[in-house]
Amino acid sequence: MAKNKLKKFAEVATFSNVIQTEIEEVFRIDHPIKGNWHSQFFKNNNPIVLELGCGKGEYTTGLATRYPEKNIIGIDIKGARIWRGASDALQNGLLNAGFLRTRIEHISSVFAKNEVSEIWITFPDPQEKRDRSTKRLTSSLFLPLYKQFLKPNGVIHLKTDNEILYNYTSRLCLFNKLDVQYQTNDLYNSGLNDEPLLLIKTHYEALFTSKGLSIKYIRFTIDNHDTFIEPPNKIG
Repeated sequence: MAKNKLKKFAEVATFSNVIQTEIEEVFRIDHPIKGNWHSQFFKNNNPIVLELGCGKGEYTTGLATRYPEKNIIGIDIKGARIWRGASDALQNGLLNAGFLRTRIEHISSVFAKNEVSEIWITFPDPQEKRDRSTKRLTSSLFLPLYKQFLKPNGVIHLKTDNEILYNYTSRLCLFNKLDVQYQTNDLYNSGLNDEPLLLIKTHYEALFTSKGLSIKYIRFTIDNHDTFIEPPNKIG
């Protein structure tokens, strides 16, 4: 298993649709690709959409397939995971799919102001313990980073099976008076007719739904906010 991971890690370094960053390239300094995704990587001006914590890239490649008019970038720290999605994208000629290996904490070093139109956060680690709440990808620690490169009216999507993460994000939006465009704690029984939400399923989502777990979803924007505050345990 370890040898297989090392092989994939070595292969992904040769893929034309993958950028890998070293800590010295992104720690408090800008990476050369920042502000140049359109001109140097995709070579078009189509909107850029991110999937954070993309894992094996099922959602990244799914979005790229359904939206050829958009550029989709899957981001994860695990090179062996990215290998699967990047390999599939190359084999299927998905020129609008790219992958970035970096830590989310350094993401503002890789994207410039107004460079990103949309963010998907699909089944991230819920960081269930309260003292780890700021590690959640929808927390007050990460939202200011997204604000640095997300366009005005840019949308953030969260899909999760985890009730703690869903409720936390809902409370954070309420407490900070963010614009919640839609939310449901049971996506597949919500009556919502949205193709990528309903038809693109990650490996883990398929496992969750097969066990009868409901999928939660919330879509919101962070316009008119520069700072964000953690919500109290109870609101109202």
